[in-house]
Amino acid sequence: MTQNLLADIAAHLVAGGRGILAMDESNATCNKRFAHYGVAQTVEKRRQWRELLITTPDLASCISGVILYDETMHQADDRGVRFIELLTKAGIRIGIKVDTGATPMALHRGETLTQGLDGLRERLVAYATLGATFAKWRAVISLGSGLPTRACIEANAEVLAQYALCCQECCIVPIIEPEISMAGDHTLGQCRAVTSEVLHTVFAQLYRQGVMLNGIVLKPNMVVPGLACPHQETVEVIAEETLNVLQNVVPAAVPGIAFLSGGQSGELATARLNQMNRLSRTKRYPWSLAFSFARALQTPALEIWRGETWHSKSAQQALFLRANCNRVALTGEYSPAMEVRHL
Repeated sequence: MTQNLLADIAAHLVAGGRGILAMDESNATCNKRFAHYGVAQTVEKRRQWRELLITTPDLASCISGVILYDETMHQADDRGVRFIELLTKAGIRIGIKVDTGATPMALHRGETLTQGLDGLRERLVAYATLGATFAKWRAVISLGSGLPTRACIEANAEVLAQYALCCQECCIVPIIEPEISMAGDHTLGQCRAVTSEVLHTVFAQLYRQGVMLNGIVLKPNMVVPGLACPHQETVEVIAEETLNVLQNVVPAAVPGIAFLSGGQSGELATARLNQMNRLSRTKRYPWSLAFSFARALQTPALEIWRGETWHSKSAQQALFLRANCNRVALTGEYSPAMEVRHL
């Protein structure tokens, strides 16, 4: 029964032409973004921002689930209606970030290990009681001179598997997010090799520890050159390289892959997602190809809102535009002409 429920939730998140809105930024990260746009870094401003996102009209037509931060799970709109109630009523699944962040690995300069296993079971039970049906844990792998090391890859893979087991025990679908950072000047070939190695290691650990693969969602990076790499590949090359890696590594039992944006612009992430779904028409991959974007969805709205309530409607329109462009990209029919916002 539990396995069937997990499989149903996972399939719901990535099927039906919708994706996931990641709005699980920690308070510190959210405040940093607010500071960039001159928004007051307060609890109330964070609540207003999250209300703007959650109450965007017709959001459920493009978004199947949202990933929240702990503070957001307990917040409500201006009328006192809790955010989780608004989302549930709209038919949007509730997710929660449960890792507590990455910390430096001892004697491994430049590498991190994500923390949060202590007390995880108790936190998951509490979140499930509040209405969460899926969770997220992010492991960040840096690529550079001599990096990543096998120790870093294996340590993060093992922790991801332990997190996934805890989630499934609590009937919560784990999102598995091993992210190869886009920071740096590494080439596409280097990203391809490391992404393949990391995913091989992660799935070996998931299998070894007994994680039900039909009850997870994979949230990987696209195979791309570093942001500082002088040669940036075409959308077509990125899509083909990414899918080749995934086809060789991701088991068919996994219901879906929800890509992270990882610092790409919204338009570029959408174009690459669109090309992958175009290719999937003929290749017929066993898993759905969806999205789980944060900044690539939110940034245009934040640029408009800037903490001013009279900009809320325009900001919501910008968010919906980005979400809808990604919805269309899941059919392979996206065009840059769709980026025009009609006020």
